[in-house]
Amino acid sequence: MNIALRTIWDSFLGPILQRPKRLQVAALCHRGDADKREFLLVTSRDTGRWIIPKGWPIRGLKSNEAALQEAWEEAGVRNSCATTDPIGSYTYNKRQSTGFEIPVETLVYAVEVEELSADFPESHQRTRKWVTAVEAADMVAEPELKAIFRDRS
Repeated sequence: MNIALRTIWDSFLGPILQRPKRLQVAALCHRGDADKREFLLVTSRDTGRWIIPKGWPIRGLKSNEAALQEAWEEAGVRNSCATTDPIGSYTYNKRQSTGFEIPVETLVYAVEVEELSADFPESHQRTRKWVTAVEAADMVAEPELKAIFRDRS
């Protein structure tokens, strides 16, 4: 593309045609103190990659409450509390069933895990694993989520 067209695209057409990011909420589940702290990762249902529990906001719930609901459904976290404010955020492109990707911003809430159930809604669709912050940063794909874990190591 020539310079004039690139300039028009970058300064005018691209921003107009770009869709705003959708919002998700996520739970950064952890247990233990200081150097013995571990974080709970789960596999995604579609690709099996390592992620933290996350999902779309839920009508009638605050964002941190929705993140806690996702922690229950995807990882079996029970009787635990999520921080009131997000501890960070990360972005990624979510692949839709149509094959298209949409940009998503994910607000991350810390959840200190008090109880973990073996029987939870997605227990037969996901694997879960406790890991250190360093291990988690190596296992997740999203650069900003890696940074959140590295900040906790």
